Amino acid sequence: MTSSSDRSPAVDVQGPKSYEIRTYGCQMNVHDSERLAGLLEDAGYVRAPEGADGDADVVVFNTCAVRENADNRLYGNLGHLAPQKAKRPGMQIAVGGCLAQKDRDTIVKRAPWVDVVFGTHNIGKLPVLLERARVQQEAQVEIAESLEAFPSTLPTRRESAYAAWVSISVGCNNTCTFCIVPALRGKEKDRRPGDILAEVEALVAEGVSEITLLGQNVNAYGSDIGDREAFSKLLRACGNIDGLERVRFTSPHPRDFTDDVIAAMAETPNAMPQLHMPLQSGSDTVLKAMRRSYRQERYLGIIEKVRAAIPHAAITTDIIVGFPGETEEDFEQTLHVVREARFAQAFTFQYSKRPGTPAAEMEDQIPKEVVQARYERLVALQEEISWEENKKQVGRTLELMVAEGEGRKDGATHRLSGRAPDNRLVHFTKPEQDVRPGDVVTVEITYAAPHHLLAEGPVLGVRRTRAGDAWEKRIAAEAAQPAGVMLGLPKVGVPEPLPVAANSGCGCD
Repeated sequence: MTSSSDRSPAVDVQGPKSYEIRTYGCQMNVHDSERLAGLLEDAGYVRAPEGADGDADVVVFNTCAVRENADNRLYGNLGHLAPQKAKRPGMQIAVGGCLAQKDRDTIVKRAPWVDVVFGTHNIGKLPVLLERARVQQEAQVEIAESLEAFPSTLPTRRESAYAAWVSISVGCNNTCTFCIVPALRGKEKDRRPGDILAEVEALVAEGVSEITLLGQNVNAYGSDIGDREAFSKLLRACGNIDGLERVRFTSPHPRDFTDDVIAAMAETPNAMPQLHMPLQSGSDTVLKAMRRSYRQERYLGIIEKVRAAIPHAAITTDIIVGFPGETEEDFEQTLHVVREARFAQAFTFQYSKRPGTPAAEMEDQIPKEVVQARYERLVALQEEISWEENKKQVGRTLELMVAEGEGRKDGATHRLSGRAPDNRLVHFTKPEQDVRPGDVVTVEITYAAPHHLLAEGPVLGVRRTRAGDAWEKRIAAEAAQPAGVMLGLPKVGVPEPLPVAANSGCGCD
């Protein structure tokens, strides 16, 4: 425990205290933030309005440690809040997540106005630590070395009324040389299948119609319980849950992607025709240096099997450009795999040193200008392929799950947006009939761009769903709350099942 002599005195604040959570990193962090929100609301806090920008009683940073400048970003944001905290007695700041697990006491040494530092294994302690810091008037630093309780047992405030993350495992047993996540999240720990299915059934009963099974290495599920086919069995079991319309998962690892998983995807009606399969590099030499346990032939073999079993599957990937020692020939092998695999989309990253990883200490670090040039060539190739693959969708009739907040120009264009079964984003003409997020519409695709599709004709059909009812009920309940409670509408919409280029790249894939 580290103390600070200039900490503000505790005060009694009239009414419920507000909170704001800022999330950086991968889908696991996004889901952890839903749990942090649930914990705080369970303790009596209320969510601050959208765009509060630090104007809350408690500001929580859920951090990521995989980017080279992750710490600079955190301390810059903490510095921005220091003057606000000085003006607001009783305001508290908490830092959790992967960077907190890694840096521990360093955070309060560099930012002594921080009240709480907690790790990836003890997020359930946040309300207690905030109260302890308030009473004792000193910073609380508590970093558990191993998981105290599976996070899904914690209260959760889900960001969507109709689509949800469901964590099936935490941690990772891989040792990729560019990734620090296993050191911060720990070894893989699997949930019992019955507990997972019980959570899914409870969510469906609440109106959720789409779930995304989540893990650092999702298809390695079963290694902790001694069943190599546990993941495919779990997919099939999800197919037997009435009312569950869409099942997705992220992110798998090529090493563990077996034929029984492909069969389960193809034969389970609500398993969506979408697969995110991280490549990282197409070069066998680089894959070996990365300590990735597959090679180009094995990877392309998986893609071929998936396409044979699920012809309309949209396959996406992650690629790192400029890994230490990568030659021009190595990079050409990556381009070769991109041409052969014909990804619907690729999330591409320029290699940056992750402090604490073996790759950061490797010789032959690639000059920035070389990495940039290769990155631009890769992006140009993938843009061309994405557009060509999207053009194949023109003329198809698709069922979309209506989403909110996915089309930034929807208001100006009088369109709505939704996700196709393969997770492609589609903007469609707003029908005369009222439709809600979670409802399903049938449209015909008329135009393709590299990153989205358009359905410019009239909507062919609208199906109102229990998921849309759940969204409507949630909005009505929040509108009826007393002034000052749950200000602002929640961010609703299907949780992104794919990495986002700007803030992903956990490396755990």
